[in-house]
Parts: sequence; C-alpha cells; structure tokens
Amino acid sequence: MSSYMPGATAVGISYKGGVVVAAEKRISYGTYIVSKTGRKVFKIADKVGAACAGLIGDMQILMREVSSYVKIRELETRRSLPPNSVAKLLSVIMFERRFAPFITQIVIGGINGKPSVYVLDPLGSVIPDKYASVGSGAEIAIGIIDAEYTDDMSEEDAKNLAVKSIRSAVQRDAASGDGVDVMVITDNGVKEETIKF
Repeated sequence: MSSYMPGATAVGISYKGGVVVAAEKRISYGTYIVSKTGRKVFKIADKVGAACAGLIGDMQILMREVSSYVKIRELETRRSLPPNSVAKLLSVIMFERRFAPFITQIVIGGINGKPSVYVLDPLGSVIPDKYASVGSGAEIAIGIIDAEYTDDMSEEDAKNLAVKSIRSAVQRDAASGDGVDVMVITDNGVKEETIKF
C-alpha cells in the first residue's frame, strides 16, 4: 500500500473516556515539501473525527463529501450519527470509487457510549480496533503505541502517546513532520490543538 501512498503519519487511540486522532502537518510530493502547515485531521460529526494519510486533495474531497452526507442523515433522523455509521458510510463512498480510488488511508475515531476507532484503506475496507496508525510512518508509530497502550489510559496519557508516536515516526520518515494536529473527542464534543516541534 505505502509504495504509492504519499507520506504522512496519522494515528487514532481510544481511551476510557474518548478517542484521540492526530496527524502531522507536512505535505510532501516525492522529495519536495509542498507545505508545512497542512491539515489532515477533520471533524466529521459532533462526536466523530478522522485523521488521514495520502493525497491531500483526495482526503479533502472525501471528508467534505462524507460530512455533507452525515449532515443530511442527521437532519433526517434528528440525532447525531455514531462513529460506526460514519465508518460504514465512508466505506460505501470509497468502495463505489474502487476503479478510480481516492488515494488515502483514514483513521476514524468517535464516541457513542463507548469510544471506537476504525481504519479504512483506499477501497473502503473497515477494520475496528482500540488504536491504529496509517501512512508512511505507520510502522514506527504503531510500534510505540503497541508498547505503551493500556485500556485504562487517561485523556492526557492518550494524547501524549499519540504525539509521542508521531514524533518518533517524524524522526525516521522524511515525508512526515512540522508539528501535530490533535483532536480529542469525548461525550462533551471535540477539542482541537496543534503541537509544534
């Protein structure tokens, strides 16, 4: 997968009160750094967010499309869409485009009673997990998370682990870098911050 996947590192980590999704800010094209201030973290619904790796244009179009479908569905049902429904919807959109796929991998994170994380590949496969990592720095990031993840982490621990895993990937993956966008999703909604390094 990563042979044609433009560089990035994006992670999602669930903890007992919510989910953290995060991605670094570098947008590269081959060996050229196009931007150091890119955003690869998106809010999709009230309590659902996504972190993406891949072509920045593809992820922006896809996030815009899924967000508008979510809004329509929420207006019809008069309640916010849970993360599993958002993941399923995204999966359908991506699978419909399987002959000309969006070049992006996505980590969806959200909360609906309990926190959940889903990974989607460019063809729309959905894999649920407690934590996940995608992009060119994924192998390094997931190694850090594997070693330190626990089921009873606090929000602060989960956030620090997300940043630490991306920071480790950035040190080894030239296509990742320039700080981290972090989104924390809880029952109270979504908080976002950018951490420079």
